[in-house]
Amino acid sequence: MGRLKRKQYEALLEPLEEELVAMARWVAESGQRLVVLFEGRDTAGKGGVIKAIADRLNPRQCRVIALGKPSEEERHQWYFQRYVAHLPCAGQITLLDRSWYNRAGVEKV
Repeated sequence: MGRLKRKQYEALLEPLEEELVAMARWVAESGQRLVVLFEGRDTAGKGGVIKAIADRLNPRQCRVIALGKPSEEERHQWYFQRYVAHLPCAGQITLLDRSWYNRAGVEKV
């Protein structure tokens, strides 16, 4: 299969973007919380996908979290404890960027 032309790509993307916005509206109206975890190696495309999603959503409702190297105290905690403070409140969406590169040799899992 060859590359899509720009117009074909945009035509295929439009209904998906509409669905994304509808989902975000549902999260806000229902008071639900949504966490989307993106995990994988660096240069795997996580950043581009996260940016494409976040660009379509209200920044007051959607946050992107990519934690850096853990502090000395954080190194002795369970790895998921670092994420608790970043979990969404009612009506919010949090996109977590869990790069394997960030974790390799740094976080005990």
